[in-house]
Amino acid sequence: MVKLFTAVFLLFSSSAILAQELAPTDLKAVTVNGGKTPAETAINIGKQLMGRPYRPHTLDENPTEQLVVNLREFDCTTYLETVLALSLAWHDLPASDKNNQVLLDQTFRKFLTKLRYRDGRIDGYASRLHYFSEWLLDNERKGLLTDVTRDIAGSLSVSKPLSYMTTATYKYPRLTDPAIYKQVALAESALSQQSFYFIPKKNIRQAEASLREGDIVMLTAARPGLDMRHVGLAVRQANGRMHLLHASSDQGEVVITSYPLSDYVLWHKPLSGIRVARLRPATLLTTAAVNGDE
Repeated sequence: MVKLFTAVFLLFSSSAILAQELAPTDLKAVTVNGGKTPAETAINIGKQLMGRPYRPHTLDENPTEQLVVNLREFDCTTYLETVLALSLAWHDLPASDKNNQVLLDQTFRKFLTKLRYRDGRIDGYASRLHYFSEWLLDNERKGLLTDVTRDIAGSLSVSKPLSYMTTATYKYPRLTDPAIYKQVALAESALSQQSFYFIPKKNIRQAEASLREGDIVMLTAARPGLDMRHVGLAVRQANGRMHLLHASSDQGEVVITSYPLSDYVLWHKPLSGIRVARLRPATLLTTAAVNGDE
């Protein structure tokens, strides 16, 4: 039976762990239906956040790298991470604790850290999973999700050298630190040596039938040196087609695309295709995955 719960996250006025805190007056309750699967719950939560504003660079406003929690405004990545972390947290807690706001908040933050940082540990700017290729690899290794792209009709195996961050350092002020620059360059080099599956934009209409609601859709970049440009969640609309639930810079808020995913990618020239990941079933998500015991 679908369970109704209200997640009201109590964020305190100061903490040595967090870089940004939301005052109680700034935080709105998020009332969602807990689904049978993490993916179903993610869609319910994601829709609850529709209409909240798009805002880039919220993770880069602090002098040191610390966990940023912000349910008021999002870019595409922070929106996805927030929705996934809330869903994973709710499914990780036993039924008796799902309405315990303190435990839910603590578990949410643990999953948010796990999703956002390499090996789930905050160790400076370079420990953040900046490239979504590494985000996908790292979170698959942690057991939180599975890259299902290769199993979808129309997918192709390719490789692509990555260099966007180290060649566009003006966009990343932290890279003026030689040590951080070196760490990011090493991550780029490691990713550049790995092949991966993606679905070219011309094949997405064919692949759409294999997508499920709540699938994590990563939109790949056409430009050299960059892996992904955008992310969101697959959601089925009344027309029977899959659309994208995402934080949109074009529309300035969290929305569902007005046209199907295949058309969205086809009509955006900077995009080359998609990659697809799927949250693992709730029975495979354990507290050990949160705490880093792998």
